[in-house]
Amino acid sequence: MANPAQGAKYRGSIHDFPNFDPSQDAEALYTAMKGIGSDKEAILELITSRSNRQRQEITQSYKSLYGKDLIADLKYELMGKFERLIVGLMRPLAYCDAKEIKDALSGIGTDEKCLIEILASRTNEQIHQLVAAYKDAYERDLEADIIGDTSGHFQKMLVVLLQGTREEDDVVSEDLVQQDAQDLYEAGELKWGTDEAQFIYILGNRSKQHLRLVFDEYLKTTGKPIEASIREELSGDFEKLMLAVVKCIRSTPEYFAERLFKAMKGLGTRDNTLIRIMVSRSELDMLDIREIFRTKYEKSLYSMIKNDTSGEYKKALLKLCGGDDDAAGQFFPEAAQVAYQMWELSAVGRVELNGTVRPANDFNPDADAKALRKAMKGLGTDEDTIIDIITHRSNAQRQQLRQTFKSHFGRDLMADLKSELSGDLARLILGLMLPPDHYDAKQLKKAMEGAGTDEKTLIEILATRTNAEIQAINEAYKEDYHKSLEDALSSDTSGHFRRILISLATGNREEGGEDREKAREDAKEIADTSSSGDKTSLETRFMTILCTRSYPHLRRVFQEFIKMTNYDVEHVIKKEMSGDVKDAFVAIVQSVKNKPLFFADKLYKSMKGAGTDEKTLTRIMVSRSEIDLLNIRREFIEKYDKSLNEVIEGDTSGDFMKALLAICGGQD
Repeated sequence: MANPAQGAKYRGSIHDFPNFDPSQDAEALYTAMKGIGSDKEAILELITSRSNRQRQEITQSYKSLYGKDLIADLKYELMGKFERLIVGLMRPLAYCDAKEIKDALSGIGTDEKCLIEILASRTNEQIHQLVAAYKDAYERDLEADIIGDTSGHFQKMLVVLLQGTREEDDVVSEDLVQQDAQDLYEAGELKWGTDEAQFIYILGNRSKQHLRLVFDEYLKTTGKPIEASIREELSGDFEKLMLAVVKCIRSTPEYFAERLFKAMKGLGTRDNTLIRIMVSRSELDMLDIREIFRTKYEKSLYSMIKNDTSGEYKKALLKLCGGDDDAAGQFFPEAAQVAYQMWELSAVGRVELNGTVRPANDFNPDADAKALRKAMKGLGTDEDTIIDIITHRSNAQRQQLRQTFKSHFGRDLMADLKSELSGDLARLILGLMLPPDHYDAKQLKKAMEGAGTDEKTLIEILATRTNAEIQAINEAYKEDYHKSLEDALSSDTSGHFRRILISLATGNREEGGEDREKAREDAKEIADTSSSGDKTSLETRFMTILCTRSYPHLRRVFQEFIKMTNYDVEHVIKKEMSGDVKDAFVAIVQSVKNKPLFFADKLYKSMKGAGTDEKTLTRIMVSRSEIDLLNIRREFIEKYDKSLNEVIEGDTSGDFMKALLAICGGQD
């Protein structure tokens, strides 16, 4: 079993088995594999209950008693994923890593994700042991094999990490922190092209403590997190490797929690990744990974494994997991602090919100008006010119363009566009031409007219707009439809849902910072009401707090709530409420935690699976294009391992796709 540093708490899920007898265990395994068939239950129970050190002793005893290789016998008796997992557990960690890397480099193509995961996350000591194990097991030099199978800056960074020479001194020089932050800034943001060598040198050699302070300083200097600059300045596998290094510097357990989640989400399971992480972290930091997983994804690692795997394979993985954090009594107090730190970090990182559509520098409304008139005159329509002009002008410039078009030609540009375009492209271009408040007002009106109500659109808009935006929407709605938004909501919705929407539509959310004492009181009120079983009181109390308190204050309420109850507030909403009320409160909470991520999720859902929800896709791309679409793009690729640009390309077509890609503003 890995020994924790002096004074450090052991955070693995697998412990030394008490009263351990290697000969007795060897006999039990031999019996389990003797004869026709094998007792897989006995094998998994025994091996997942012993530490790695104890398993090595069992292997030796097995050979002494029976003159046979235990790993070879296990490979013969078991099969598939279960065999890979059990055999992985039987190897020392360094040899397990060596085998994974050998497999990643063998055959046609290279498994770059495996190389990145292992080399970005291991300590100096673990790297040295890995290199020695690779040499011992395969009689080959690991560095030479990596150089032979990779190239460019990706190769250079892998070789740097392979030296295992990262500084380990926790004494940090403030001057060097500032210098490194400035050097990274100058190597990327301030340079024509990118000085990759500077990124490699600093991120590959400085101590973790030093780099955390460098990242803080970089954020202060540039207004954006280092991850954002890496995405902008680097590309391909090199970019993925550097992002993994940064994640592991910030928090290795959080990096692995994210890798585990991605290994199991969606259709299909990435079993090799799941096995590798569960085996390699079971005696290092599995408890920390579990804490962060539960806090970040609002479900336990145990429950996700249970729902995503089956048979003996599942049973063995659950044993390595070591417990269900959704079960009573499985509370780790550190989880609350982890949750709040994550929200705080994302809040700081979102200080600089950026759209993808900016004012055109050489804007000439006369020339644009003439070009648009020409594009729509005569037979046929020049959609490319229309898309190019409309998507590369800010909304303020488009309003100027509308006025110039009318002055020059005595025609309504909106009416002409509507006549010349059709379908999804028409909706998108016409949406871009409307002022934002009038566009939102129109979307709300459409959500309430005709048979049935589009509650999702009402929630999306009213739960995410600022007070100023809500007030502007109210005025636009009154101006365009000669009816107050409140009256429209009152006549088209009912019950608690109507009360929530009307509360949001007043645009009277507090705008100050957090009040810690009041946050504790708010959290206690929600907690007390949640446990009372009175659903009506619960919905009323949630509405009072979630619809009126400021965003910074609500983040503090969420933290205090976790401390008191061991549950994320979103978990309680999903458990205790239903229907539109639940959806509205969840949207508010997600928007408070991370608004760009909320929209990234909505965009992903609008395009995944069979069919595309073009209305949602259009609405978000139009409404966020000048506010935070660049931030949404970053959250999208972070969560889904695909760029928004890439998903739009794969899910839409024709001129609609061209216009969306222009608004999207580039590949990440």
